[in-house]
Parts: sequence; C-alpha cells; structure tokens
Amino acid sequence: MMRTYSFLAVLLWSCMLHVIHMMPPPKRNNKHSQSEKVTGLSENDGKTLHRTKRGWMWNQFFLLEEYTGPDTQYVGKLHTDQDKGDGNLKYILTGDGAGSLFIIDENTGDIHAAKKLDREEKSLYVLRAKAIDRKTGRQVEPESEFIIKIHDINDNEPKFTKDMYTASIPEMSGVGTSVIQVTATDADDASYGNSAKVVYSILQGQPYFSVDPETGIIKTALPDMSRENREQYQVVIQAKDMGGQMGGLSGTTTVNITLTDVNDNPPRFPQSTYQFSSPESAQPGTPLGRIKANDPDVGENAEIEYSISRGDGSDMFDIVTDKDTQEGIITVKKHLDFENKMLYTLRVEATNTHPDPRFLQLGSFKDTALVKISVEDVDEPPVFSRPWYLIDVDEDAKEGSIIGQVVAQDPDTTKNAIKYSVDRHTDLDRIFNIYSGNGSLFISKPLDREETPWHNITVIATEINNPKQSSQIPVFIRILDINDHAPEFAKYYETFVCENAKAGQLIQTVSAVDKDEPLQGHRFFFELVPEFAAHPNFSVVDNKDNTAGIMTRRNGYSRSKMNTYLLPIIIFDNDYPIQSSTGTLTIRVCACDSRGNMQSCSAEALLLPAGLSTGALVAILLCIVILLVLVVLFTALKRQRKKEPLIISKDDVRDNIVTYNDEGGGEEDTQAFDIGTLRNPEAREESKMRRDVIPEAIFQIRRTGPLWENIDIQDFIHRRLKENDSDPAAPPYDSLATYAYEGNDSIANSLSSLESLTTEGNQDYDYLSDWGPRFKKLADMYGGEDSDRD
Repeated sequence: MMRTYSFLAVLLWSCMLHVIHMMPPPKRNNKHSQSEKVTGLSENDGKTLHRTKRGWMWNQFFLLEEYTGPDTQYVGKLHTDQDKGDGNLKYILTGDGAGSLFIIDENTGDIHAAKKLDREEKSLYVLRAKAIDRKTGRQVEPESEFIIKIHDINDNEPKFTKDMYTASIPEMSGVGTSVIQVTATDADDASYGNSAKVVYSILQGQPYFSVDPETGIIKTALPDMSRENREQYQVVIQAKDMGGQMGGLSGTTTVNITLTDVNDNPPRFPQSTYQFSSPESAQPGTPLGRIKANDPDVGENAEIEYSISRGDGSDMFDIVTDKDTQEGIITVKKHLDFENKMLYTLRVEATNTHPDPRFLQLGSFKDTALVKISVEDVDEPPVFSRPWYLIDVDEDAKEGSIIGQVVAQDPDTTKNAIKYSVDRHTDLDRIFNIYSGNGSLFISKPLDREETPWHNITVIATEINNPKQSSQIPVFIRILDINDHAPEFAKYYETFVCENAKAGQLIQTVSAVDKDEPLQGHRFFFELVPEFAAHPNFSVVDNKDNTAGIMTRRNGYSRSKMNTYLLPIIIFDNDYPIQSSTGTLTIRVCACDSRGNMQSCSAEALLLPAGLSTGALVAILLCIVILLVLVVLFTALKRQRKKEPLIISKDDVRDNIVTYNDEGGGEEDTQAFDIGTLRNPEAREESKMRRDVIPEAIFQIRRTGPLWENIDIQDFIHRRLKENDSDPAAPPYDSLATYAYEGNDSIANSLSSLESLTTEGNQDYDYLSDWGPRFKKLADMYGGEDSDRD
C-alpha cells in the first residue's frame, strides 16, 4: 500500500499543467502553481518527498452575440506548461457546441466561434478541454471545464401581448379614469444594460387619452367626453426599449376604445303641438296616432314612458307606450259624440324610466307636448232611450191591445225619421207586432202564461233615408198570471177502508195543485158536493193547509154488500175569479187485520185503474228476455251438432262419397267406375262396387233386368237414373258420375278430338268465324294455316 502512495505522489509531481487564458476584455484570475510540501514516508527509504500542486480556476469567457465581422470571432486560448512548442501535444475541446459552434486549434489551443450566436436562443455554453500526448495518447493534464457566456446586445424590439386591444369606458367619465393596461415584453437580457427596459408612449389618441410610461395603463385625458358626439376612439401605443433613449427599438399596438352610454340626455319632443282627428263612431281602444320624443341615449337609457298629465280629454282618450319603437300611441278611451263635443285638448308628458342620479342636476328628464283631437261627425244609427225594455202584460190581454212602446231617435243633427220592426227570428209564432211609426207593441195572438211565462223579442229601429243605419234593442215581455185554472187532486189516490173500520177513522189525506201562481200564494178549500153533503158513510175535513182528510162516519163495512164507494169532492181556490173542480175519490172495501193492514180486496177492486205496477211489468219483461236468450242458445248448440256438409266448396266433387282432389286421368282412369259399361251397353247388368275405395256400409245388391239389345246410351242413363231414384235401398247420399255424353243433333257436330281424322290433311275451319263471338276463340285457334302444324 505504501508503494502505491509513493507512485501517485511522483506522478502528481511530474504532471503539472499551466493554462494561459488570453481574452483581453474580461479579467482573468489565474492562480499560478504553488509549491506545497507534502511529507510522505517511503516504504523503502523513508525519505521526504516534495511535489508541486497544480491549482487553477477558469473565469467565464465572454462573447458578443450577433457578431458580423469578416473573420471568425476569437474566444480564447488553452495552454499547458507541458507544451514545448514541438507539436507533441494535442488540444481537444468537448461540450456544448464543440466542433460546430466552437473550433479549437489542436496545435495551439486557440478557440474561435465558427457561427453567429444568438443570446436569446442560448446564453451559456459549458465546454471541457484536455491535452494529450500525440505519441502515447495519454493526457498530460486532467480534463478542465470552463464556461462561455454570450454577451447580450439590443437586437430585439419590445412586443405587445396582443396585436389589438378592445376596451370601453362610460361616457362623461372624469380625467384620469383608467381604461385598460397594455403590456409589452423584450427578449433581450434585462440584467445587462437597458436593452430590455421598456417605456410606453402614446402615438395616436391625444388629447383624449394618455398612457403611463412605466405601467402601460391608458387613462382619460379630457373631461365629459360625450358618446353622442363621438363613440369610437382608436389609440396607438408605442413601447420602446433602452429606456426610451434614442437608438432603442420599439413596437406598437392599437387600442379600440368605445364610450358606453349613460342616461345624460332627457327626452325631447320635436314639436310642441300635435293634431289628430277621430270619427265619433270610433270604438274604445281604437288608435288615433303616434307621437315620439327623441332621446339620443340608447338602450334602457332611452326608454320613455308616456302619460296624459292634464287636459279636457283625459277621460276620453288614453296613451300607451310602444316598447319596440318608444312611441306613444293615442287611443280612444270612451265613446265619442260629435254633437256633444267636437274638440279635445291633451297635455302629453314623456319621461325617462331609468334616470341617472348623477345627472339630475342638469335638469328635468321629461318633456311635454300639446295634443289636439277633433271629432268628426258620421251618420250614426238610431239610439234607443233605454238599453233594454221590460213589459208586463196580463195573460188574458185581448188581441190587438197595446202592451208597451219603444222609443229611438237619430243622434245626428239631421234627425232622420225612424221606422220600427220586430225581428221575426225572435218571435217565430208572431205573437207580437209593432207599429212602425211610433214603436207601440201590440198582441197578435192569445197568451198563455202556463205555456210560456216569458217572451224575449228584439225590436229593430231603422233610418228611413238610410236603411243601412239600424240598431236593435231587446224587449223582455213578462206574462202576468190570472186565475184561469181550477185546482185538482195532486195525484191519483188509491183509497181503501177496512171492513172493521170504526166511525171517525182517517182513511186518506188528499192535496191539490193549481197551474196558476197567485201573488199571495195558493189556498185551497175541500168539501163534498151538495148532493153528498150528508153522506152516511164518509165525510171530508178541511185541514186549512191545502189538504183534507177523508173520515169514516159509521162502524163496519161489508164487501159483499158494497165493495167500492165513489166520493165526489169539490176543490176551489181563493183567487179572483174563483175556480173550482170536482174530483172523485174511489174507496175500496178491503179485509184488514186487527192493526188495520189491508189483506185482501174484491177482485173487481183489484182490477181498477191501478193496473199492473212498474215492478211487475219489469219482472214480466225480464222473464221474456231470459226465455228468448235460452231459445237462441239452444238453437246455436243444435246447429253446432250438425254434421259437416258433404260438399264443402264448389270445386269439391264427390263420386260415391269419395273426394277427388285431382283432375283425373280421363279415359285412362278406370278405377272410379267401369267405363266399359258405356262402351258395351250389353254388359252384365249387375251392380259393381267402386274398386278404389272401401265402402262405408254394405247394402243389399239390387238386381236389375237385362238391357235390351242395341239400346241407346241416353236411354241407358235415364233408366239407371230412374231406378236409383225409386230404389228404397239406395244409400242416403248423392252419387255423381260423369259419362261425357255430348247429346245429338248438334249443328256443329262433334268437336271432340276422339273422332277426328287421323290423317294429317288440311281441314277448313273458316266456318267457325260465322258462328258468332262465342266461337271466336276456336276460330282463332283453328283458322290459321299453320295451327295444326304448330
């Protein structure tokens, strides 16, 4: 270990490096080599060793940016004491920009800047240098680090954060009111010189605005700037570096300043007097005209409210504000009358709805104008003396009697004559009429209060000279009652008396009704007719409350002797003239229990007009309905039980109860029946079963007699049909068999292809065209020359 330490000490002693820094402007502070005694104990001889400690500290190299000289810019020089000038040492530079921005002469150690540098891109470069022996490749000095700092020059102008600013300020603001602050920045080094010191100034916008040179705050410079005079201002602000000194760089920006509105102007009418006219027929709410007060302010500061302050027409007219146009609309408030007043005068006032208290000292924020309205005369319809008429008339008034009068007159100065008429749509029965000259109403037909107590008719008044001018008035006619109806029983009474009744027993209470309506109310009286005044069986007691009680006058009644009693009762009222009627009360004699409850009456009595009660009729009808429902259900169930019909559709053809769903094979189909029977009438006369199906039932085979020789097929078919119709053992179903019999004596002869000639000779079918439209298809098929060949 001691040997290693001794070797390192000798190596440090021999490798001492001196570097010379040769850049004139900046100062250098080189610490030269200092001899330092290091005492070390050698392992071999223990001698004291002396070594020289190499100490250095590199100052920063400074280099101006944006160098534009013809030669490369000299930075500095690296040198070591080991360099004897014989070219054995080689200097190497590494770090930021080494080899590209900074180039070192490997023989001399001189450093140059190869390119123009920009401090704003990079202001500091850190590099490392070392010296090596060319022969051995070993470093003769340890690697040393140094810094190259770029010195700033004023090569950047100030730049604003925005190319254009927008600001606003209320009009009439005081001097020095802050508007907006603008800001400019300079990319130069603020710590070196005044290259980045920015000063603001105003180039355009004076004398209205000013700018603080240090902060860039724009302020107002004139008092009471009015938006109505000028609303927009464009201010140009300059920012200059070098503290604003000559030679500094500058930048500009534009500030658009708008004066916002305040309510500093009152409304003003452009004229002091306005003239309008209105026809007297104008309805309330009709607009007559518009007036407007001008206000140079905008928005809510220009909103105006119009009102009528005074004038003789303040009750006849009104004014409302149009919020969209800020105009005052003069309208009719009440009906006008030219004959009553022809000219009205109004004092209209216009007031701001949002006054600004700061400007109230300038004066009142309202204005007034005089409005004159003249009323124009028009031809008006007649006017009735009342809005409606009410006429009372007795119902016994005679036909032709006058019941009342309506009066109307022409309101115009001409006073045209008027005629009257009744609107027949309101008097379809023509009960009333009117004298056209004086408006007197009279009766044309009899009245009946009980049928129609009120009549509402309409009377029309029309100018004779101008029939278009007419007016209508309702007339309400009330029919007054007279005592022309007699009272009668309130209802039909079913009265009975018990066989065991006692004398003086109440058996019924009756009341009466009257169609009349006397003013003092109804009052009815009840008594027996004079002929029955001394009735031995019953009596009538008037209860003095429009009711009467039927009382018995003897003990016991017998149904066998008399089962029904008829008791005539007179009912009369107390009105004038007195009206009366006679009602007959039917009293049945019935058997009752000890408590007086009816148990049974005679059959004759039970069948009197009482008839069937409502409940009994309902019960009978309900039973009938139930029976009908049961019959319908029974019929429906019976239909569902029926078997499905043999032939379901038109296309379903059955032969011997066998359904064929195909067309069959024609003459080759011999499964359904034996066609030989047709071809050979002399075939054996025996019944044959179908060979394609199994019969549902086996019937006794019926033997038939032999056919005659040379019998015709038609006769054969008729005979078989007759035999089957008369055969009691025939199956209970229909049998359909097609025999393809064409018949005889056809004028067209046979058209079947079975009898056609087998030769291929041409045949003439032109005669088919003469048979009419029914054979047109056949004529088209066979009439062609090539039809057979095709």
